[in-house]
Amino acid sequence: MTNALMNAGSVEAEIAAIQQVVATVQHSQLNELPEVFIDLFRADAIWTTGHGKVLLGRDAIAEFTRKVLPGSFSGTGHTATYEVVHVFFIRPDVAAVKVRQRYLDAAGEQVGEEGSPLYVMAKEDGRWLLTANQNTVVVAE
Repeated sequence: MTNALMNAGSVEAEIAAIQQVVATVQHSQLNELPEVFIDLFRADAIWTTGHGKVLLGRDAIAEFTRKVLPGSFSGTGHTATYEVVHVFFIRPDVAAVKVRQRYLDAAGEQVGEEGSPLYVMAKEDGRWLLTANQNTVVVAE
């Protein structure tokens, strides 16, 4: 859904910018770049991990990320994909972004459970930032 104040061209441009943020999340995870990941958040952001740990503020997110990200992919042969599956503009400068997150082995087969993050992003000074985020595991039925 789009905001009535946004035209089709601006919606497409904003979605492309949001997709770029998600691509940067993927890049930072695969390349174990904590600082690149941390830079995507507002200072007062909220992050809830896939295991339910609540992190309040970029400083808490940074502390956690610096502990868990380095070494998470090294030598495993695994990769991760993050795909934007839906964008809902709450306002022209606030969007709820649904992401499909998959971890794959070297053969391209899914490893573990799929993730279904929800990123609420806010546009500030022309830049989309992660603001309120919940990383959720999809349990197979």
